[in-house]
Amino acid sequence: MCRMSLDTARHSRVEDPLTRWMRGRAPFTAHVAAALLLAAFLVSEIQRRVRESDNAVLVDAARQYLSGISPYEDRRFLYLPSSALLAVPETLAGPEVLRVVVPVGAAGLVLVGWFFALRIFDVSPRSRLAAFGAGGLALFAPFRSEVALGNWTAFSVAALPITLLLAARGRWVGAAAVTGAAIAFKPILAPMLLLFVFARKWQACAALVGVPAAASLVSVLFMPQPGLFLTKTVPFLLHGQDAYAKPFDASLVSVLPRLGVPEAVAVVLAVALSVTGLYLSWVRWRRADDAALRLVETSCLLMLSTFLISRPTFVHYVLVVVLVLLASATAPGAAARSPWVWLPLVPQIAGIDWPWADTSRRHAFKDVVMFLGMGTALAWCCFSGRRRWSGPRGVGAMRSTAGSGRG
Repeated sequence: MCRMSLDTARHSRVEDPLTRWMRGRAPFTAHVAAALLLAAFLVSEIQRRVRESDNAVLVDAARQYLSGISPYEDRRFLYLPSSALLAVPETLAGPEVLRVVVPVGAAGLVLVGWFFALRIFDVSPRSRLAAFGAGGLALFAPFRSEVALGNWTAFSVAALPITLLLAARGRWVGAAAVTGAAIAFKPILAPMLLLFVFARKWQACAALVGVPAAASLVSVLFMPQPGLFLTKTVPFLLHGQDAYAKPFDASLVSVLPRLGVPEAVAVVLAVALSVTGLYLSWVRWRRADDAALRLVETSCLLMLSTFLISRPTFVHYVLVVVLVLLASATAPGAAARSPWVWLPLVPQIAGIDWPWADTSRRHAFKDVVMFLGMGTALAWCCFSGRRRWSGPRGVGAMRSTAGSGRG
């Protein structure tokens, strides 16, 4: 009966021209072009033979872990203990294998996230939005950085859309377990705990915390000196890492002092903006409209608010919010329909040179503009006073009933 109601709602939805165009089936050539763009980029990255990658740090940590040495002896290992254990399978592969598998795997995880982001709003993977979104990734600097570095942020990029899709269907515990699993790889989605607190899904909160905690506990049982995480790694993060990584950190706490702002003032300003963003996330959650849109916009506000203050914040972190936000543009009344939300991303288009801020050690300045600009525009569009959801409530409205189900 519920399935019949969902199908009826889906077919009865009144769509505006923009929605119809995005949801419309793309020509085969568009999908081929997207695939060629991604393939050409991947081949070029594999041939570049990058000496250092973020994934290599994790593989080295896993090797130390297997050798009876604490992975936290390497101050570049900034992850939970579970990450060292999860990286162990990579130690079985040789450098030539990893040189291919890592960038392909990172790109694959991002594409998985894009597919599930589309499914949140019932958009077909054969649609124009799906094709243009996938092809556009090859020209998007954060995606290129993610693939080149093999950074484990890709797990969070894939996990957030799955989390929101499950939550939109009322499967809160499953959604929390997916987020918890991503946190076990890399704790970038930790702020999502607040979403489950907003929804008062206490069993889901326990699952979100329990999954990475259990994985870390298993890892700690076989790890020498796990306390180094608290005595060495955490202080290293709080002090802004080292001279190598600090120029790439796009958090306000890191960028503002580089512009001459006293560090104490930078911290106060960053905290104030972040707390304001978190409060606006809660206010957005309380506006009970279309369930899918509510989940996506609340989550994006949560994550963008955290990026402003977390240390570090790197350019590829934006992929966590970009995919679900872009997919939400198919919903009438979505904040993602405003060009102001996307304007801060223009400097991130590959091939465009930006004077002064385009060097490898200065691009954090345009990165912080991206995070701050997107967060500000998203908040403004969410609370600008215009109607959030127009026309029949359709599938999203049906899901809002499901979203109030058991945790």
